[in-house]
Amino acid sequence: MATRYYLSIPDADRARGNDADLSFTAISSEGFAAQLQSALRGDDLFERWRAKQPDPDEVDPMLGATDPAAVVHGEQRDLRMDLVVTTTLSGTVLKHRLRLLAGSGWELRDVTAG
Repeated sequence: MATRYYLSIPDADRARGNDADLSFTAISSEGFAAQLQSALRGDDLFERWRAKQPDPDEVDPMLGATDPAAVVHGEQRDLRMDLVVTTTLSGTVLKHRLRLLAGSGWELRDVTAG
């Protein structure tokens, strides 16, 4: 069953992960949405992160789950960006991908059934 996550990015310039190779490069709400959607649909971001770990074989494979049907919509609201994510992935996986992409530069606003 899908879940809908309502996210905000208060400051696009600060929505960057600790590793520039893994973080958002987008500057628009549509760009952020596209990059997050790609990170949820495929395992490229996860695999690049996993390869950088001290012992990649010890990484929990559940963090690499994907949802090929995940959809992310982005909208600009004054200075902040709002993203709506609809996915079957767990909140744990979504948060992990967001931390890689945006560091702590995002906020979870609400969660509903998709």
